[in-house]
Amino acid sequence: MRPPSYKAIVDEFAAAIRSGTLAAGTRLPTHRDLSRRRRIALATATRVYAELAAMGLVVGERGRGTFVRVQSGYDGLEPSRALPVPRVADLSFNQPLAEGQADRLRQALRALSVSGEAEALLRQDPPGGRLHERAAVATYLLDRGIDTAPADVLLTSGAQQALDSVLRSLTRPGDVLAVDALSYPGIRLLASAHGLDMAPVPLTATGPDLAALDRLCRTRPVRAIYAIPTLHNPLGWVLDRERRDRLVALARSHDCLIVEDGTYAFLASSPPPPLRTLAPERTCYIAGLSKNVAPGLRFGFAVLPGHHVEGVTRSLRLAAWGAPGLVTALATGWLADGTVARWEQERRVDAAARQDIARAALAGMPCTAHPVSYMVWLGLEPHQRPDHVAALLAEAGILVSTADAFATGPCRPRALRLALATPPRDELGTVLRRLREVIDSIPP
Repeated sequence: MRPPSYKAIVDEFAAAIRSGTLAAGTRLPTHRDLSRRRRIALATATRVYAELAAMGLVVGERGRGTFVRVQSGYDGLEPSRALPVPRVADLSFNQPLAEGQADRLRQALRALSVSGEAEALLRQDPPGGRLHERAAVATYLLDRGIDTAPADVLLTSGAQQALDSVLRSLTRPGDVLAVDALSYPGIRLLASAHGLDMAPVPLTATGPDLAALDRLCRTRPVRAIYAIPTLHNPLGWVLDRERRDRLVALARSHDCLIVEDGTYAFLASSPPPPLRTLAPERTCYIAGLSKNVAPGLRFGFAVLPGHHVEGVTRSLRLAAWGAPGLVTALATGWLADGTVARWEQERRVDAAARQDIARAALAGMPCTAHPVSYMVWLGLEPHQRPDHVAALLAEAGILVSTADAFATGPCRPRALRLALATPPRDELGTVLRRLREVIDSIPP
């Protein structure tokens, strides 16, 4: 009798998992056991589990094996946001808002309504924005250590659109994109959409393993390096000047583009110079106002080497043209009158206070966080599977993000990322203590 095809085995496992015959948490045979039992090659057994993992049905844990995943929908790249109980707290997504921001919005809209610009807001801006509005962003960026010509700034509908347009324009399907082994989840979505080959870079306690990145670039034709050097998401590190210099030298040596994500950089006080400043000829700097002003504003920007501006502008025109005129007017007005700078200072104070609350509530647990950050990376014990923990927390009314959402390679750490910015600050301690109770109650 011929051995079954790997696809038939995948279908058999998938049906058993979806029907409940194989219950959540069930440990599956090792790759070698599956190979022997089904009379298939070891490589075929590995392929079976890889496809089941891609379908979201199983999860592999290094040193422990492969387990049937909890099908709650509360973990992974795009978790469900509908809780089975009245919502207590959302720790899965940072949506920082400050008291008085709604009133400030009303005032700004009234001012725009009586200004001479009102009619212009109904017209279509050129892709990438008008030059005087790009100049407002260029002036704002001086405080981040970036001195750029307004012509090298393109305005977008959020930082994600900026990242999308840069990758769409400057890479091709099949290009290798070097990414930290744990990184911003949106980069996985974009790499998949653009057919890029993501190459995970191992991590150290203080940043990416640059020796490993160098070896990667020596063995594969890396087109671009995606980096978050200041307030990394999800680990919170700030790369020191020496590591930044080494990363830039490596990119120059191998002729790699650098895509620098500065989304949370505003929270860091006096960080080392951005990569854009150290290597302006090859660095695309991307950020926005979602975390420092409001997530619903959807205003972002890309600072580009001059020779890439035209190509990325074409990508913007193809995708969605850029930021709407009304949003651009609001955002650049707040940049120019100092409102954004004031809110950023308030955010820094708020983030530090929330980290103090988190340290007290989670004392003794394996946490990684920057002291002025809206994130905590919380390690779990060997018997605490992230998918199971996320489901239990959802039942208690708490949403979290699992490590799976941030993993760019096959390794899925047992960890959660806690986003601290959304719950009211006076409720955060209670929420985190409840989270701890749920996690501590899981039997070994």
